[in-house]
Amino acid sequence: MESTHKLVIKNIGLILSGALEQPILDGDTLVAIGGKIAGIGYAKDLDTGNPDTLIDAKGAALSPGLIDSHVHPVIGDYTPRQQQIGWIDSCLHGGVTTMISAGEVHLPGRPKDIVGLKAMAIASQRWYENFRPSGVKVHAGAPVIEEGMEEQDFKDLAEAGVTLLGEVGLGSVKAGDKAKRMVAWARKYGIQSTIHTGGPSIPGSGLIDKDVVLEADADIIGHINGGHTALPDDQIVCLCESCKRGIEIVHNGNERAALLAMRTAFELDQSERVILGTDAPAGSGVQPLGILRMIAMLSSLGDIPAEIAFCFATGNTARMRGLDCGLIEAGKSADFILIDTAQHAPGKDMLDSIHQGNLPGVGMTVIDGVIRSARSRNTPPATRLPEQII
Repeated sequence: MESTHKLVIKNIGLILSGALEQPILDGDTLVAIGGKIAGIGYAKDLDTGNPDTLIDAKGAALSPGLIDSHVHPVIGDYTPRQQQIGWIDSCLHGGVTTMISAGEVHLPGRPKDIVGLKAMAIASQRWYENFRPSGVKVHAGAPVIEEGMEEQDFKDLAEAGVTLLGEVGLGSVKAGDKAKRMVAWARKYGIQSTIHTGGPSIPGSGLIDKDVVLEADADIIGHINGGHTALPDDQIVCLCESCKRGIEIVHNGNERAALLAMRTAFELDQSERVILGTDAPAGSGVQPLGILRMIAMLSSLGDIPAEIAFCFATGNTARMRGLDCGLIEAGKSADFILIDTAQHAPGKDMLDSIHQGNLPGVGMTVIDGVIRSARSRNTPPATRLPEQII
């Protein structure tokens, strides 16, 4: 994109910030230049002249693009786990503009020798850096650690551009002391780690209980509500209380356990630790609306304001993952979704409808200041649809 390209979105009915400290912003207009947010507020106070792209939101709400903190991509927009092409594009139509890999584990013949796993991680990081399916930002190249890895291997990975570890516990490293050593090496070189939590998810994985999670001290407690099988309630509560790392709740897990983890985080006054993922593709398939469904479920059954639940899937994740998106503030990437109450859905407005458990309709997605999709083919139709004027 040209650094001077100017995007103006006018007539916004509601601005969701993605930030827990102020989840709703005043204003009706947003201006982005060169793919970055330049101003948010009221049209009369902003420079809206001479836009290259002009969108009339028609009263729809604007939210940061949703971030899926836990996916398992393989290559391009294809997953052999479900023999499905275009799954990332489908998730874009569910409002997801950024994805974080928890390991490219579903590649047939995935190498488990150290040379091979390092090569695969570097290649995966490169191909998603060079190819963004439908514009979606996929942060990938997340090696599954195996027995025999040494500190130099993590240094090599970091120097090659790898910034993530795949789920600790999906490979041969399952003991807490060994995981702790490798997680520390990864952290030393700027590589963020996620640990599998709960029962086995794929052949070769195993039970990772609270003792292993606590000893390993990974940066993210991956799918604390199980992927798919959750730990006992007392272990989930213990992890929330005894560990200060990210509390990741996923669609492909135990919903009752998800509510327990979220409520415990609020009881601890640590809601900023809660982030959302789908853990897809998985045995239960691809969930294009998985993040929106988690927002609606946690808001309705967990009885929290919908605007707070949106923060779990945007600003919380962005801050924890060190991303330049997920928040509506100057200088951040211009990654948005325009959403509204689904047609004929109950509720006095969109947030109330979501709080009652209903999905909103996605009317448009924007990534780096560029329109990527119009009316969603997957969500229920929105009552008000934005229109591209220029």
